Amino acid sequence: MPQQIPPPRDIDATPGDLAAELASHLGEERAAEICAAMLTGADPAPFGNALLYLGKRPAVAGWPTYWPRVWGARGLLYVWPDTEVNGAADAVLEGLRDEHWRVAEMCLKVSAKRELPGAEDAARLATHELARVRVAALRVLGECGETEQVPGVTEALADADEAVRRSAARAFDRLSTRLDLP
Repeated sequence: MPQQIPPPRDIDATPGDLAAELASHLGEERAAEICAAMLTGADPAPFGNALLYLGKRPAVAGWPTYWPRVWGARGLLYVWPDTEVNGAADAVLEGLRDEHWRVAEMCLKVSAKRELPGAEDAARLATHELARVRVAALRVLGECGETEQVPGVTEALADADEAVRRSAARAFDRLSTRLDLP
């Protein structure tokens, strides 16, 4: 049976504030477990009010099925288990291969923030059709990419989209520093 929690104090609060409030009710570990479960496709209905903290106004039946996965991933930007090995990291890395770009993009953001080893999937997503996905992928490559991803980052320096080019330049600088490249 899910733990009963009150609805959010302010449904219009930022996602970070809502996730922090959820963690204050359930603890960081449990809040992250719920986020990871949603990210991996668990039925969101049993999570009750926890879903309000992650999706704000989720009329679950009316939203496309990928949205709870996006909300779960977004929650992991703000709540994260303290343990070294956790299901949240596995869920995020699996989410990099999600069929829907919104889920993969959010998992890229979490991967960069949490410094998860998602470079292979990020390299694949660095050529995605949407510039915003390419930008997020390049950020991951800057944080955790290896020498084999450098050619993809340098290719992105000539991307048609200015934001992608800027992200590629930052990723290349970060890679150069981290890997002590010539």
